[in-house]
Amino acid sequence: MEDITKQIEENTLRCEYSYRGGGIEIALDFLGEQYEGQKMTAYQNYLGGGLLGSIQNDCTIKDWWNYSVLKETAEALARYFHELTRHEDDEWEDASFEENQQRPSSAY
Repeated sequence: MEDITKQIEENTLRCEYSYRGGGIEIALDFLGEQYEGQKMTAYQNYLGGGLLGSIQNDCTIKDWWNYSVLKETAEALARYFHELTRHEDDEWEDASFEENQQRPSSAY
């Protein structure tokens, strides 16, 4: 996980987050030549009452979830983003990644 975390940090194109959610976008060039110019995101919506929804992923590659390397990268990116959105003064701070992923992605 340490290696993928380093790759995520070195390839982050944008990252915005707060207690109301946000997102991160990375370049996938580090996965190899066939992924040059492609991007992946992880994002999280605010559900209300201080609660963030489950983290979702998307990618510029069609049907990306059918590729194991991209599914693994998406999981690592979502876990990384989960750690970024854990705020000190948040009553939901003790929720693990797995608990967080049981929540809906949107309140609407």
